[in-house]
Amino acid sequence: MVAGKSQSILVDAKGLSLYHFTPDSQGKVTCVGPCAKAWPPLRLEGGTSQPTAGPGVTGKLGTIPNPEGGAQVTYNGWPLYYYAMDKDSGDTYGQGVGGKWSVVTPSLAPGTSPSASGY
Repeated sequence: MVAGKSQSILVDAKGLSLYHFTPDSQGKVTCVGPCAKAWPPLRLEGGTSQPTAGPGVTGKLGTIPNPEGGAQVTYNGWPLYYYAMDKDSGDTYGQGVGGKWSVVTPSLAPGTSPSASGY
């Protein structure tokens, strides 16, 4: 995971933009079922125990269990997602969708961790 070169947003190793969902503010995954089809979660790759930060990533990376299986990567406590309509490096078609989706910037303020909220 790296900060994009042309914009100050987080992207995966292939350059695909990463998003956060404001209803996840308590550090709990709320985008499941049909939502997760349009907004696939960024999951840890098999055989990996921790996400790896690249250049420009200044926040804290972690994981939380995804209700539909696997470990979902978090940034400053926010679960991370892709947008299914983003096909190429640098695409940000999900920015602002429904007033609840935003690209992740390196300076994204921490969400509340699930343990602090009693989850």
